Amino acid sequence: MAQLEAFHFLRPLWLLALIGIAIVWYLVRPKKADIDSETADIAPHLADALRVGSRGKRKIYPIDGVSICLVLLSLAAAGPTWSRIPNPLIAETAPLVVALKVTETMETPDLAPTRLDRARFKILDLIGKRAGSRTALIAYAGTAHQVSPLTEDPNILRPLLQGLTPAVMPVAGDNAAAALAMAVDVHQAAEAPGAILFVLDDLNPVDMAAFEADSDSPLPPIVMLVTLPEGQIPPQLDRLKQAKVFALTADDSDISRIERQLRSAHQAALLADERLAWNDRGWWLLWPAALLALFWFRRGWTMRWTAVAFVVLGLQMPTTARAEGWIDWFLTPDQQGRLAYEDKQFAKAGALFEDPMWRGYAKLRAGQYDEAAEIFARLDSAAAAFAEGLARIRNREYRPGARAFEKALIRQPDFPEAETNREIAWAIVDYVERTREQSDTGEEGGIGADDIVFDNEAQRGAETQIEAPDEDAAPLTAQQWIDSIDTDMVDFLRNRFLLENAGQAP
Repeated sequence: MAQLEAFHFLRPLWLLALIGIAIVWYLVRPKKADIDSETADIAPHLADALRVGSRGKRKIYPIDGVSICLVLLSLAAAGPTWSRIPNPLIAETAPLVVALKVTETMETPDLAPTRLDRARFKILDLIGKRAGSRTALIAYAGTAHQVSPLTEDPNILRPLLQGLTPAVMPVAGDNAAAALAMAVDVHQAAEAPGAILFVLDDLNPVDMAAFEADSDSPLPPIVMLVTLPEGQIPPQLDRLKQAKVFALTADDSDISRIERQLRSAHQAALLADERLAWNDRGWWLLWPAALLALFWFRRGWTMRWTAVAFVVLGLQMPTTARAEGWIDWFLTPDQQGRLAYEDKQFAKAGALFEDPMWRGYAKLRAGQYDEAAEIFARLDSAAAAFAEGLARIRNREYRPGARAFEKALIRQPDFPEAETNREIAWAIVDYVERTREQSDTGEEGGIGADDIVFDNEAQRGAETQIEAPDEDAAPLTAQQWIDSIDTDMVDFLRNRFLLENAGQAP
């Protein structure tokens, strides 16, 4: 519905051509009176005998096909659109912040094995379905804690989810408002509009007010997955107008509905972003127009004056169009590059694009960082300098990357993304240089490669003792190794949450 409401034409003046097409069609199309006048001097019974075919059989004339083709071309030139072109430097899917309720009630076994276990399975299924999308994880009970920042790697979230139990939460309770506030902060720090997913079995009525949107600071799209048997929905959740509530199902239908809701929310957010350009969909209409043009080669359907139209259109074709294949007859190199880019064939798109910015974006996404940085360095816009910085950072050229971000700020002082990345880049440069200065292989001091040396001249940290395993010690089995990871993760999360809670306490 949001895309239908956003439908408009980028170049609406081309729609005036429809008036001229209608006039030409009316004047050229044969009329019944004109056909009858051709045989007015012949006896009716002889005229019927001389006429080829039925008198009223032919209802479609060549001008009909030509007019429809011209209408399609006029609509294509008008530039119909209903969506924005996403930022090529940002993921094309919405980032998601998952807030998981970790309380004693979530360990109820009415959903086998428990509500919490089923919630973990659903979260992992959703992450797997959104492969390549960024996901953050928050756990809450009486307090809320960010378990993981936004990440595209599900392998990072899997052990963290397994380690979440009520025992690791420092304060018992149900403080969904704190989880919502933390999720909003993570959402605002992201570079793209996203959504928040709450996985819970109930909502404290005290927290209802926090989920009501404020006109001054509207909330991101909120989705709730209720982990109760038989599709039960708590009554207070039904009263939430700012959230979409879904019941947990035995199959993947709930995950599919959540995914559709997330895509819809992401598209709506993109439509509202005035910084993004509109995606011209006029080229879609070229295919039916080309199909109708094939009828002009049929005997009796060729209109001589259409050759003049082809000559005129041929003179107005872009001079950069190539004729290396049949697709070049219909699409420009940039249009072909855009199709390859949307199909995630970034290397192919980088070879097709003639627009330097899009060529650089494609090579950046293809991992060709050197070529992308060289392309962006030749351009004089702030966006090009920002993209150059990203390319050089990903190519581990930290100092040139930091300077590229500074160049973007010179060209556009109000560029918060460039300012943030500049600070991060210089911090990386400082860290790398300090690490390089402090590193010492020990070759000049006569230290061999088999010796163990602890360099702690700054007296940082505490003294520790390291116990080397016996040479004959048996290695851990795979199951023992997994069990040790799970145990360590539970202890790690418990200690981490206790420290965070102690730091927040007045």
